[in-house]
Amino acid sequence: MKQFFNLYNHGFVKVAVCIPEVRVADTVFNAESTVRLAKEAAENDSIFALFPELGISAYSNEDLFHQDALLQSVLDSLEYIIDVTRDLNLIMVVGAPLQIDSLLFNCGIVLYRGNILGVAVKSYLPNYREFYEGRQFSPAEEVLSETIDLCGQENIPFGANIIFDVKNVKHFKFFIEICEDLWVPIPPSGFAAMAGATVVGNLSASNVTIGKSEYRHSLASNQSARCVSAYLYAAAGPGESTTDLAWDGHAMIHENGNLLAESKRFSQDPQIIYADLDMDRLAQDRMRLTSFGQNARMHKDRLTGFRRVSFSVKIPDDRLLLEREYPRFPYIPADPAKRDQHCYETYNIQVHGLAKRLKSSNTQNVVIGISGGLDSTQALIVATRTTDLLNLPRSNVKAYTMPGFATTNKTYTNAIRLMKALGVESNEIDIKNSCMQMFKDIGHPYAEGKELYDITFENVQAGERASHLFRIANLRDALVVGTGDLSELALGWCTYGVGDHMSHYNVNTSVPKTMIQYLIRWVANTVQFNQDTSHILLDILETEISPELIPGEDIQKTETEIGPYELQDFNNFYITRFGYLPTKIAFMSYSAWRDKEKGLWPDVPENGRNEYSIGEIKHWLQIYLFRFFKISQFKRSCIPNGPKVGSGGSLSPRGDYRAPSDSEATVWLENAEKIPEEDN
Repeated sequence: MKQFFNLYNHGFVKVAVCIPEVRVADTVFNAESTVRLAKEAAENDSIFALFPELGISAYSNEDLFHQDALLQSVLDSLEYIIDVTRDLNLIMVVGAPLQIDSLLFNCGIVLYRGNILGVAVKSYLPNYREFYEGRQFSPAEEVLSETIDLCGQENIPFGANIIFDVKNVKHFKFFIEICEDLWVPIPPSGFAAMAGATVVGNLSASNVTIGKSEYRHSLASNQSARCVSAYLYAAAGPGESTTDLAWDGHAMIHENGNLLAESKRFSQDPQIIYADLDMDRLAQDRMRLTSFGQNARMHKDRLTGFRRVSFSVKIPDDRLLLEREYPRFPYIPADPAKRDQHCYETYNIQVHGLAKRLKSSNTQNVVIGISGGLDSTQALIVATRTTDLLNLPRSNVKAYTMPGFATTNKTYTNAIRLMKALGVESNEIDIKNSCMQMFKDIGHPYAEGKELYDITFENVQAGERASHLFRIANLRDALVVGTGDLSELALGWCTYGVGDHMSHYNVNTSVPKTMIQYLIRWVANTVQFNQDTSHILLDILETEISPELIPGEDIQKTETEIGPYELQDFNNFYITRFGYLPTKIAFMSYSAWRDKEKGLWPDVPENGRNEYSIGEIKHWLQIYLFRFFKISQFKRSCIPNGPKVGSGGSLSPRGDYRAPSDSEATVWLENAEKIPEEDN
């Protein structure tokens, strides 16, 4: 049980970037500052900690680096750090000047439990404007010895071509570069990443000037994205000399272009920032991005020059949940401004996709079925905006509401109100008579007055609606606009063929249910049409999600059958976008949805529940896995055309996802059985 609730067992690694206080040339003080932060990082279950450039001596020593007293004290203090951190379960990377073969090098020293695993050397020395490193140091290309003896330890790998492989932590291979190495056109970490490094640590000093922090962000973010890696950056903090420069102690952790953690700038106190790195994500993205491997092959000769240092670490075995915040709604940005931009782009992708299809087919009319629910509402407002874009009358949208045996007054009324508010052609066809004829024709007991509400009863209604829409399209020279969404496709929650599965063009095909809700709210709040329409849209958002196919006093609730869409969209995102193990997805979902009363996570945006137990998460994930992998792919293998709107957000066999229609779900369900039923 404890193993499940430990992030290290789900492909995560907790790392730290430390910004200690330093004193220039006071190596004893600096070593003690380093040790204090190292102990704190280890106590917080990190297994990797990065420190700033030349942190043992301080960076701003200038020609003091040529003094034997300083260089000897660096070695003494390094021995002290090695000795007092021997019992820490922490990989440390500390910066120091080292005199090797009569040359002075700017180094990053990798330590673990009293052992010096290797020494990285700075490749590029800035010698411009305020920088004069070329005066004191030699670059990595001048290294003569590939191994060195240091602090009583022998044959230590030395150079700028070392990748450190943590053997018992899957995918955790790290590389160290130093400050200016990131500023050059082709950083060493680019080659290291192609050679296998998934984490890059940059020991930096980096004085501060106006606007420099934004540039650092850009460099670190872009390098992590290009390398499909994590990028840890540590800049010098309080205590460096301010003779001519100033320092802001800027620490950052990026993962594949995303900022995970950042220090306070200009703090007078030591700092540590932490992040939970998702090593599986990096490996998955590299595997999928075929151009990454192609680029590596182009530089094969250079990559074979990297040396590997392999070692194992003790993995913390306590209960250790994620501090990293995974959004409950992964398809939807949490930041309101980004969310609005996301909605704007999605909406316009849908509109322009439909506009192109109408122009290419030389068609000016669309037919669409309106239920008064979420999906048909979004499709209708997209179709209406499309006619505006093409300078066509809104009456070219032939909208039909088709009440059946279980249609509620609320959805029926909202469908009528919405069609009229938008100014489209409003129509109504009661399908009950045609359904009864079908029941008689096929011999269904309902035709004889028996209340048998089976799958046939439901699908006859869905089929009658689709059949009417297609024949109306023939009659009125129009295209049928589909309404089904990505979530329903993932779960196979649609009537195959002559049903809500089929259309001439489906604008919602790659938009998940949770995103549909935000899109409608955005259209309403930004008054894309008129105030009357916005009021109706907000009322529709309050409607229970239901297929409305089975009559009775209790409204048929979709989410009691197939699970809460907020959970199933979470599952679908991480299955289809990253291919994660079900156990990992459940652990992430639990981290996102666990007890809100603990104050660990923000309020649920817009709607949704506050929490789910691990048992609930397991149950609905098993439902998802069975439906997605076992029984639904044949529906996705022949879906209508429709625009892709987001990264990893399409299940079209012509787009993001190709799979056999007759696969088994066994391996996923077996893995899901390892998820506990209770949190204890």
